Amino acid sequence: MSNGILYICPTPIGNLKDITLRAIELLKHVDLILCEDTRVSGKLLHHYEIKTKMKSYHKFNEKQSANEIISLLKEGQNIALISDAGTPIISDPGSELLKCAIEAKIKIVPLAGASAVTTFMSGVYNPSGQFFFLGFLPKKSSEKDTILRKFKAQTIVFYESPNRLVKTLEDIKKLRPEAQVAVGRELTKVFEEIKQGQIEEILTHYNQNPPRGEVAVAIISEAQNDSEIDLNEQILKLNTQGYSVNDISKILSTLFEVSKKEVYQIALELLKN
Repeated sequence: MSNGILYICPTPIGNLKDITLRAIELLKHVDLILCEDTRVSGKLLHHYEIKTKMKSYHKFNEKQSANEIISLLKEGQNIALISDAGTPIISDPGSELLKCAIEAKIKIVPLAGASAVTTFMSGVYNPSGQFFFLGFLPKKSSEKDTILRKFKAQTIVFYESPNRLVKTLEDIKKLRPEAQVAVGRELTKVFEEIKQGQIEEILTHYNQNPPRGEVAVAIISEAQNDSEIDLNEQILKLNTQGYSVNDISKILSTLFEVSKKEVYQIALELLKN
């Protein structure tokens, strides 16, 4: 008997219509659906008349349940993993099961679909087009500060509790008072909102309008893009400080989000004499 397939199946992040036809068909035909909360997923399945058996699979029973699920897959059952909303494993349970499935050589098939981070960032002005997704930030301000300092040159995106949003915005303002930020909440739902602006403006807004619902935050990179900087000047400055061409290319590519290879070639030509 051949092994079954583990499907990673996205579900809507709010609007029930944001599910693919493929996902609906798949959920109707697999042998088992793994859910974070069967009560939450039950509403979605009922809406689309999906009668497949559900099993609870969440962060508190993830490790204990993984071996049992792998056994079912080895028996030939096809299983779909879903989360309460969005794409499973992206800041949701499932990584332990994925690890076990890879070790057991189970076929894994991820489906395309809704994800809060990509939905949010498609509505945010981010000149570099790049970002680091950090999941949920630590709750402690000291640990949060470390991350904010570490990624000062990059655009970062993270999820936040509505109850902690104002405190997190205050932490951002303290460390990066000129930061450009964006906040998205209730994405795809009736009261969807994406606000972008200077940290002071955004903080004032949410002090006056306490947020509700799921929240995503982006801090837009403070680094200049390659059309706004003089690479030659930066290269010469670092060279006079004793940095090698290799070190210069690493530093400038990190600070200004330009190609390391491009900087390396420019530095070689500029410094060859």
